[in-house]
Amino acid sequence: MGCFKLPVGLCRDIKMLIRKFWWGQRGQRRKIHWKKWDLLCKPKKEGGLGFKELAKFNDAMLAKQVWRLINDKNSLFYHVFKSKYFPNGTIFYAKQSYGSYAWKSILKSRKGISMGAKWRVGDGLSISIFKDKWLPNALGGRVIGAVQGVDKSMMVANLIDARLGCWKNHLTDSCFIPSVATRIKAIPLSDLPQPNMLYWAFERNGAYSVKSRYRALYEEERNGEASSSNSRLVARFWSKLRKLGVPRKVKHFL
Repeated sequence: MGCFKLPVGLCRDIKMLIRKFWWGQRGQRRKIHWKKWDLLCKPKKEGGLGFKELAKFNDAMLAKQVWRLINDKNSLFYHVFKSKYFPNGTIFYAKQSYGSYAWKSILKSRKGISMGAKWRVGDGLSISIFKDKWLPNALGGRVIGAVQGVDKSMMVANLIDARLGCWKNHLTDSCFIPSVATRIKAIPLSDLPQPNMLYWAFERNGAYSVKSRYRALYEEERNGEASSSNSRLVARFWSKLRKLGVPRKVKHFL
């Protein structure tokens, strides 16, 4: 699951086997499925049992390979794939027109990384001001609110005085509206040249995790559905319910 995109039909067949095992079906002897599988796949804090939806879990695991191709630049995996598929840039600029099934599978999860990753500014040479996510406390992390006529191809390095290790205040104020300029100038810079670093916004340590990506995929789908207005109360309710001194199989049907 961490190397190839599983076909939808295969995910469906595996899910069916898991469901049969969970409800105790053996051979041709059918058992009643007392709960919808979608309900069992909900997190425990929302009344589910935390089973994974295989298609989403597959995407989350494949995205980890994308993260490796961004950060683990000393590995053989990185050198082989870079020399073959994206020799002149990063995986974000790689073409999808050719390649092995493993490579095409990894590329399908590239969008997930670009949605959840942000840049921590170092020298700013490789960060595009308008295309990349690098602005803290901004919607999506991208710069919105530039003055008309600003060159859209500018890099963050154009706003930094590399000799003094600080922002070019006059240039920043002239290119962006005051609220955006204030946020940019509040980003700390080092006196010494530092590399730009991509970090995962869904984890405190900035490192990618399959768990957080799966949770983000679940939340994306959940946002399009009706949900409880007070998730904390719901989570507290289910937490107390699961601590009751009753058999587990009784809790499964609540």
